[in-house]
Amino acid sequence: MIIFLVQIIQYLGRILTLIVFVDIIISYFLSPYNSFRQVLDRIVYPLLAPIRRVVPPVGMIDFSPLVLLILIQLVVYVLVQILVSI
Repeated sequence: MIIFLVQIIQYLGRILTLIVFVDIIISYFLSPYNSFRQVLDRIVYPLLAPIRRVVPPVGMIDFSPLVLLILIQLVVYVLVQILVSI
């Protein structure tokens, strides 16, 4: 049962990481009014908003997606370690 939960957490972490990557890439190519981009933005922007309040853009570079990716990996790691130690 614990192994199953660990796999689910790792899978969800990978999916969320992929969604963030895709959102970053398509933001350069698709209009903000594109329906696919709007769906991804509805998923990613609520996660980025608190990070953007703490980490402002440096020039024209926004580091908040990078911070979000690191936080996703950190949360997945901590949750897996907690489950494994039980």
